[in-house]
Amino acid sequence: MTSAQPSWLHGTEPGRQVVALGFALVLSAVAVDYLLGGELSLFFDLCFVTLCLYLAVRVELPSLHLAAILPPVLMLTVLVMLGVVAPQAVARPEDGVVQTVVTGLTHHSVALVAGWALALIAFEGRRRGAFSDWGREEG
Repeated sequence: MTSAQPSWLHGTEPGRQVVALGFALVLSAVAVDYLLGGELSLFFDLCFVTLCLYLAVRVELPSLHLAAILPPVLMLTVLVMLGVVAPQAVARPEDGVVQTVVTGLTHHSVALVAGWALALIAFEGRRRGAFSDWGREEG
């Protein structure tokens, strides 16, 4: 890699660390949003999209395949945990876990699709950039 390549091509975190960081940050966003309003709101959605893009930039190139599936896993994990602990944050209080997950996916699908799409676009840009001729001196 040459120094003329953009800095976002140089993710430095191994896949396992990015997964752990992703879970820590998404659960922190859930906790803050729940404490502020008692439910998942637009704040969580914006945090989720930003988090997906951030994790896509931080992961090292050999671990891109692991991080590519991380956004839906993060969202599903959050919704299952809320379905068990606090379904009223996503759905009606009397709803079961499955209904809470379905309702949560319905309400937060735009954030999931946007975060996943941005992550995949960043992955592809990094993958292509790592193997291109950027920075090669002409002449």
